[in-house]
Amino acid sequence: MRLDLNADVGESFGTYRLGQDGLLMPSITSASVACGFHAGDPGVMRETVALARQHGVAVGAHPSFPDLVGFGRREMLATPREVEDFVVYQIGALAAVASAGGTRLQHVKPHGALYNMAVRDAAMADAIARATAAVDRSLILFGLPGSELIAAGQRAGLRTAREGFADRAYMKDGTLVPRSQPGAVIEDAEVVVGRAVSMARNRVVNAIDGSLVTLEVETICLHGDTPGAAMLASRIRAALVDAGVSVLPVSAASVS
Repeated sequence: MRLDLNADVGESFGTYRLGQDGLLMPSITSASVACGFHAGDPGVMRETVALARQHGVAVGAHPSFPDLVGFGRREMLATPREVEDFVVYQIGALAAVASAGGTRLQHVKPHGALYNMAVRDAAMADAIARATAAVDRSLILFGLPGSELIAAGQRAGLRTAREGFADRAYMKDGTLVPRSQPGAVIEDAEVVVGRAVSMARNRVVNAIDGSLVTLEVETICLHGDTPGAAMLASRIRAALVDAGVSVLPVSAASVS
């Protein structure tokens, strides 16, 4: 059994520091790097790519709505063409930084509201998939299982990877509980680790109402800004290995 462990990183900006990127890198296998629209800047992008390369971590683009003030977590009105343009822009920027640092991008994972809106909005999902394919057809598109984003990636001829979230609560339909609701982010380390192992071994996770949600995933995400993220990542990886899971970058695993 193989599984990727990814984290959202590179989310500092200027003099503002966010996350525990240096401590996270030894535990994760894929890093989704902010591209400047919700967080990150050219220097942070360069530093994060170099850090990932140092630890043998695959690098992906983490494009967002242009929303620094809201950290990309507010829904915005944008046409499919606008979405396609700003996603191309962000992937291209990080691809150039990665190339300058001697590496290539592995994947694309939309951030925040862009990701969640693309779960249900086929036009937005198609725009993201078109943008990804336009930059590099070898890129793997991350998305929620059963989402419009995964379907759009497949329509565009891209490899896709279904993603689970260890530190986020689920609705009974398999979507994420909005961050505006209590309990949306899970901070209890034992619970987070247990959910990751359950996703990997049993393909299920408990929804917020207590029901079981079936999840077929190839990658599990831990948010870099979750309190204690580095400790959680280390514990999740150790627990996955103990459960007989090979933790590898998604590009090394079988994806569909």
